[in-house]
Amino acid sequence: MSITHKLPYEWQIGLRYTRAGKRSGRNSFISFISMASVAGIALGVAALIVVLSVMNGFQKEVTNRMLSMLAHVEIFDARGALPDWRATSQQALRHPEVRAAAPFLDAQSMLLVDGVMKPALLRGVEPAEEAKVSDVVRQMKEGSFDSLRPGSFNIVLGRALATSLGVGVGDRVSLLVASGGILGGAGAQGEGGPNALPRPRALTVSGIFEAGHFEFDSTLALVNIADAEAVTGASMPVGLRLRLADLQQAPRVAYELQGSMAGELIMRDWTKVNTVWFAAVQSQKNMMFIILTMIVAVAAFNLVSTLVMTVKDKQADIAILRTLGASPRGVMKIFMVQGTLVGMLGALLGVGLGVLVALNVDVIVPAIERLLGVHFLSQEVYLISEMPSELRWNDVGWIGGVAVLLSFLATIYPSWAASRVKPAEALRYE
Repeated sequence: MSITHKLPYEWQIGLRYTRAGKRSGRNSFISFISMASVAGIALGVAALIVVLSVMNGFQKEVTNRMLSMLAHVEIFDARGALPDWRATSQQALRHPEVRAAAPFLDAQSMLLVDGVMKPALLRGVEPAEEAKVSDVVRQMKEGSFDSLRPGSFNIVLGRALATSLGVGVGDRVSLLVASGGILGGAGAQGEGGPNALPRPRALTVSGIFEAGHFEFDSTLALVNIADAEAVTGASMPVGLRLRLADLQQAPRVAYELQGSMAGELIMRDWTKVNTVWFAAVQSQKNMMFIILTMIVAVAAFNLVSTLVMTVKDKQADIAILRTLGASPRGVMKIFMVQGTLVGMLGALLGVGLGVLVALNVDVIVPAIERLLGVHFLSQEVYLISEMPSELRWNDVGWIGGVAVLLSFLATIYPSWAASRVKPAEALRYE
């Protein structure tokens, strides 16, 4: 005896109705519409999985590039500067999650070359320590990061900033920094007040880096922290940049450091620095999920017309079942089984197709580009040449579950209508 014969009669009949009918043109047409519903659900589910995977890939790529230059946690002193950064660094390094700490000094500045003036975020760093908390050494395209020696007055620029100024390694730039332009946790300012005139200083470009993130490549300029103090009039760093073993633990670590470290310190983790950007990306993902779910919903609710036609076609069968003792609830269950199976089949096919495409985007997209002679991602604009994709199985589970749920909801009305069929009227003209 086969497994299907062990199932309740509602499941057996629902399974038989789901299979393509060959006895009449009408049955075949109904089955064709049913298969079209399966295809619609599958394509909608696959599209949703692929789109969300590509969006996840872009988010991960941009986040990684941002965090290659951002500190996982920043520590500021409420007084505006960090009097003894080495002692503060030792306190922070006692936390098991903290792997490295480096001092920094940020200041608003302008760079001037042959009449071309560009705004820049001047950051003073200790090269040996900075290499432990960021990936700037690995991102150097020209020159050397080690050239930022105290008193050398060398400067390392982002590639986009160097290009806009028209300078390369070995060229000279004029730096203008207002005494009140120092950026700290409590808005610290250098000596002379915010209205002091900028002090020009000639610097030599000794390196060019490319983080792959426009914000850093177009605005960030790095100098030795001693040189930064000299040109800004500051006497000490404004804060510490920390690198953690697990960047996802940054909010927790910042909270724990706040309670364990002495002094009036301010902690800021990387999620707070880019709150607006991450909120915007999440909002876009949510809206895309809703929009593409509507496509799945349209395909799922095609089941309504399919099941209504099936109910009309099977009225005689329903009447016979009722006369044999089937309850209205049993009849309703037959058509709910049929519709839900169609939805599950579509969801499974869609999940399989979507996962296959999402895992092979790096192969499929180049093949399409070669076939059509187009290029979807310009490296000059997006700074990446390959379509990123990150498949998240919790997304796949949600999408498949939503597709099955919508299919189940689409079966309720036709199944209820089938349970209301009156045997005498259905058999009158049979």
